[in-house]
Amino acid sequence: MNILNHVSQHKTWPLRLAILCTLYFAFAGTRADDITLTVQAPTTVEAGDQFRIRFTVNSQNVNNFNAPDFKGFEVIYGPSTSRQSSFQIINGQTSQTSSITYTYVLIGSKPGTYTINPATIQSGNTLIKSKPLTIKVLKIGTGGANLGQQQSSSSSAHRQGGQSSQPTSPSSNGISSHDLFMTATASRTNVYEQEAILVTYKLYTLVNITSLDGKLPTLDGFQIQEIDLPRNKEFSLETYNGRNYHSVVWSQYVLFPQKTGKLTIPSVTYEGTVVQPNRNIDPIDAFFNGVSGMIELKKKIATPTLTINVQPLPNRPAGFSGAVGNFSISSSLSPQQLKTNDALTLKITINGTGNMKLINTPEVAFPKDFETYDAKVTDNFSKSSSGLTGTRTFEYLAVPRHAGTQTIPATQFTYFDTQTRQYKTISTQPYTIHVEKGKGDASSAVSDFSSNQQDVRQLAHDIRYIKTKDVSLSPEEEQDRLHSWRYLLWYLIPLLLFFIVTFIGRKQIQDNANLAAIRGRKANKVARRRLKQAERLMRDHKQNEFYDEVLKALYGYTADRLNIPQEHLNKDNVQQLLLDKGVGSELIDQYLGVINDCEFARYAPGDPNANMESIYGKAITLISQIENNIKK
Repeated sequence: MNILNHVSQHKTWPLRLAILCTLYFAFAGTRADDITLTVQAPTTVEAGDQFRIRFTVNSQNVNNFNAPDFKGFEVIYGPSTSRQSSFQIINGQTSQTSSITYTYVLIGSKPGTYTINPATIQSGNTLIKSKPLTIKVLKIGTGGANLGQQQSSSSSAHRQGGQSSQPTSPSSNGISSHDLFMTATASRTNVYEQEAILVTYKLYTLVNITSLDGKLPTLDGFQIQEIDLPRNKEFSLETYNGRNYHSVVWSQYVLFPQKTGKLTIPSVTYEGTVVQPNRNIDPIDAFFNGVSGMIELKKKIATPTLTINVQPLPNRPAGFSGAVGNFSISSSLSPQQLKTNDALTLKITINGTGNMKLINTPEVAFPKDFETYDAKVTDNFSKSSSGLTGTRTFEYLAVPRHAGTQTIPATQFTYFDTQTRQYKTISTQPYTIHVEKGKGDASSAVSDFSSNQQDVRQLAHDIRYIKTKDVSLSPEEEQDRLHSWRYLLWYLIPLLLFFIVTFIGRKQIQDNANLAAIRGRKANKVARRRLKQAERLMRDHKQNEFYDEVLKALYGYTADRLNIPQEHLNKDNVQQLLLDKGVGSELIDQYLGVINDCEFARYAPGDPNANMESIYGKAITLISQIENNIKK
């Protein structure tokens, strides 16, 4: 019997421990500094409709709750008090939450905008206040009955997995364009080239829509960036053309116009699914027979078209970076004291909002005896309603070869300011660098001619002073050398090799004299080798590396074929040089278009694989066509 009692007690001790923990966390108090009183209510309701307002405090160690006077509203019910408590233990870490919610049901009779003052609650000697709340009461609109009441019961519509739900309104067999439609608005319709435009698609509905599918397609003349909006769509009441609708911003896009003139954003067709009661089925029969009393209807919603007037940028000044927006510049240099053959790093950061992806690399005027390398570009920006916001950092690596004090002048950055409609030039600070002589500095040789003797003084170790003492050979030694067959071979063999190399490689030497021609002949072959690498990246679904490789192929081909350094390439001089080579203007526009597509395709909507295949095919075709035009 004692053993059974012992086992029984042994089995119930975890239950007792859990009960004690529950009681402890249920009555444990929260610090007054951490206690908050929040308020939840719809921001817009319709006159005559009921809605709920909830005050929630995140602790149960409170008392003396005082509600506001609710001026402008009639209190139908309340307060209703509910308490919630929970605790959990995970990996020995214990957490506990508790709250009290006070709920009121109100009704607004007169249209207008009303402010509900803060509610208060006592926690020890501390008085906790909620925030004031502004609620707009709309007048009863035609066809908008009961919308406010439905909104009060559920202040937001949720969208999960591409679907949204919304409070039910009176059903109808037919859904007209006045019951369900979308609007399209542009933040501005008169812009400059490359200036960001925010296009907003907004949904208005009087019916219960459960899903909506559609997307802005790729547009000719625009680069598109879709704004990331919350997946859970929150509807609100809004008066539109005298009627009250549930409305929500469904999608937003930032567009960068790439051409000038009147550009059209076409109509976009969305397909929505609407759920309505099935009037052909008796609700009681449907309930007992297990048949749904609701019916789904498909509705196509077409948005209006938009016209954008795009003006060309004014006369571009020298050194224009291609940036359009609002920017600032900063820089840093590390280290500022070093030895020869040691590397230094100069970082230039462009910060702001605009077409960040099209900013060219600023040119830094390093001293001539510095060995420099291509700048590393790091992007850290996000999509916003004004364009791309963030930073683009250029990291330059340089190696000084000579000792002394060197100066890196200020680097200028010119952009087009969309606020002042003018070009602005900003610059970094100049830097003074102290370079000391390093070990084994073979490049620091200088020539020093003194008045007493002329010799070369080499500061490294590979060349010694020229000896000034007389050196002579005896006649016997000279005679032996002249009659030696080995001595004669030293002259005959190089002479013979010279004639052989001259005879065999004469044509090759003539061809190699024209380095530009060799580079031009190999341009097509080098470009196709890079495109083969891009094809492998496409198959591996490496989107960013694919577009970088295609850009290298296009820019590399142009630089080799036109015999100009790649760092001197830009869209304006490429266009003129290709025209001089006899390439048609339409083909040049297609070539520049593919470059623009590569620069923005990683942010473009649609199927990434389809975009890569399209750009890959265009690149191969354009290089072949340009090659044929130049040969002709």
